[in-house]
Amino acid sequence: MIRVGAAGWVYRDWDGIVYPARKRKGFEALEYLQRFTDCVEINSSFYATPRAENAVRWAQQTRRPDAVPAFHFSAKLQQAFTHGPVLAGQELEAASAAFSKGLEPLRSSGRLAALLAQFPVTFHHTLAGEERLVGIKRSFPGWPMAVELRHKSWFTEAALRFLESAELSLLHIDLPAARDHPPARFRSTGPIGYLRLHGRNAQQWFKKGAGRDQRYDYLYGPREIEELHATALELAEEHDEVYIVSNNHFEGQAVANAIELRARLVGERVPAPAELMARYPRLGECAESVGQQELF
Repeated sequence: MIRVGAAGWVYRDWDGIVYPARKRKGFEALEYLQRFTDCVEINSSFYATPRAENAVRWAQQTRRPDAVPAFHFSAKLQQAFTHGPVLAGQELEAASAAFSKGLEPLRSSGRLAALLAQFPVTFHHTLAGEERLVGIKRSFPGWPMAVELRHKSWFTEAALRFLESAELSLLHIDLPAARDHPPARFRSTGPIGYLRLHGRNAQQWFKKGAGRDQRYDYLYGPREIEELHATALELAEEHDEVYIVSNNHFEGQAVANAIELRARLVGERVPAPAELMARYPRLGECAESVGQQELF
């Protein structure tokens, strides 16, 4: 099965584009977004330890009728695990226990697809790097784990064999091309197929001082959507579960592209927020407008 969604759901610039400018009483952003996507990547867990009460609420907000495939989550590991000094010993044990506790409601309900360990491009394939990954994996026994590795050294045959033996699912990532970036396709490792879309805004991506919104300001065009659709089908030949997560979040472009990919995958029109269709008119070729009170 291929699930398509976005990275995160709390962005101020989504109001009036993804979400209605005027919201009905009791409006919940996640409950609204899940009407148009199949999964979501939890971003807040990168910055702070997740809380179990939030995970329970997220599960409730995305409950669907039995006839509709369940909505799934992935969760970015807290940056303490992947950025900065290596956690080890009791420090690693305590951090992983607290993190696991916060997401256990999603895991126990079968709604958590994977933990996502995202590393910077400065993280190269070395013995120390392998040991760090093994340490993280062991600190979450039984939890499915995917890794985003942005340096090309992790895509040699030796590195791929290591990742396979460690049962780590290596992400395919779409981002601006660079000499030290990963190849577009490679032999998959691990049980999960995962394609993460960062956009191809090369001008801003490599610009010193560019902010988050500038780097991820990119709308994939129709030809690029066809390329990504082909990649998704290839991943589906290698994995039972495939997740496509768009991270080009600026002004709702991630959701627009996710909807286009969903339509391409199912071969028919899919629902889309009315506000989003007004902002990106080409969605009219593949989607049907849905308002706050409609669907489910």
